[in-house]
Amino acid sequence: MGDSGGSVVSVDVERISFGGKEHHIQTNHGSVSVAVYGDHDKPALVTYPDIALNHMSCFQGLLFCPEASSLLLHNFCIYHISPPGHELGAAPVSPSSPVASVDELADQVSDVLDFFGLGPVMCLGVTAGAYILTLFATKYRERVLGLILVSPLCRTPSWTEWFHNKVMSNLLYYYGMCNMVKDCLLQRYFSKGVQGCSAVPESDIVQASRSFLDQRQSMNVWRFIHTINERHDLTESLKELQCRTLIFVGQNSQFHAEAVHMTSKLDERYSALIEVQGCGSVVTEEQPHAMLMPLEYFLMGYGLYRPSQISCSPRSPLNPFCISPELLSPESMGVKLKPIKTRANLEV
Repeated sequence: MGDSGGSVVSVDVERISFGGKEHHIQTNHGSVSVAVYGDHDKPALVTYPDIALNHMSCFQGLLFCPEASSLLLHNFCIYHISPPGHELGAAPVSPSSPVASVDELADQVSDVLDFFGLGPVMCLGVTAGAYILTLFATKYRERVLGLILVSPLCRTPSWTEWFHNKVMSNLLYYYGMCNMVKDCLLQRYFSKGVQGCSAVPESDIVQASRSFLDQRQSMNVWRFIHTINERHDLTESLKELQCRTLIFVGQNSQFHAEAVHMTSKLDERYSALIEVQGCGSVVTEEQPHAMLMPLEYFLMGYGLYRPSQISCSPRSPLNPFCISPELLSPESMGVKLKPIKTRANLEV
């Protein structure tokens, strides 16, 4: 393991965590944690989570889904990048350390690729993480094969989002990861249907996320919120993207309009928008099964398939025994396909 580009200084820590190997890499813009799962000889899939989340709290729903896991781990080595100070067991970032800009976080992704000696990669990001990876794709176009974005951001914060982020920042600064902050974050992630109310308890995924949030260092989360609240507009840069883009957004996501706007600015020949009904922003956790069929079609455009020896769902488009057209309908998967073309069937 080494630095192929000369930009990364060292590995601070390398340890086994939840079946993967976690690396703490010193980049040109500070230390970053990367959890690696799979065979290093396979193509790379780079992930980046939303605010206050890491790979265990943002992507485990998708990767614990057997069909999705077989699809992704059969084809990729997965590199989970955590925002600074968001990894499992993270220590507080020093108050004297400058808060990174979104451009610096995107440059960190490039440093990570240099360290592992990676060529062009597939990217999977959720909300704030989707923004960082989209920015990375606009700055380093030759390093990105494709983008899979979940409830992505691409413009500067709306007044409402800016205000909500400021409220959370102030609460984090003065009270830490209090219940009000956790409630605000859970509303950001999930639809009301799983959040519970006085008569209905929270769902298991919300309870698990609340538990994960208890483990976050409040000032580290404060720093990432500050960074994302200072982001710039990527709308013009989207026109220069040269990779295929698959966008998922929950019907009830706070960032639904952002996803629609972003899709409207992408080349319709190479992009698709999929709306997941009855779902919030973090589709990877709330309704991961709704992502399987579109992901399979998307990856087919790269010549990637789910292994035939793995037991297939009758809803899988890669199952040779799937002969019932209604099982392949978007409605049967709980998704609504927007009338936007994808180049999944075009040659790479």
